[in-house]
Amino acid sequence: MQIAIGCDHRGFKLKQYVMELLVEDGHTYQDFGCHSAEAVDYPDIAREVGRAVASGDFEKGILICATGIGMCIAANKIKGIRAALCYDVFCATRARQHNDANILCLGAHNRRSRIRAIVTAFLTQPFEGGRHQQRLDKISNLEQ
Repeated sequence: MQIAIGCDHRGFKLKQYVMELLVEDGHTYQDFGCHSAEAVDYPDIAREVGRAVASGDFEKGILICATGIGMCIAANKIKGIRAALCYDVFCATRARQHNDANILCLGAHNRRSRIRAIVTAFLTQPFEGGRHQQRLDKISNLEQ
């Protein structure tokens, strides 16, 4: 799977770890920044990753900031993006199964022991469709 990934300065260390996980699991990625712990504005990174996913060039995206909240809010402003802030496997699973989320947002304070399971759940769970598609259609209508 081709993944777009990005972070702000608070998420830099965790992003490095997540990129290692992606390679271990056979995924490819493009790093949209930031590339150091020097302060950046998270909406700029969310815009780049969001546009890359919305364009169809990438199947999924991952965004990381201190809490994941800012990245999630910013990414969801982009038409076609369904970003989900996930702190556990249950949320990551449901974000995919019920919401067909295409960007995973993570908080940098999460324990690394939980991150692998969250990322794996998000990248492997299929969208269930059915009654959930009707709800996604209603969400898409809100974008217009």
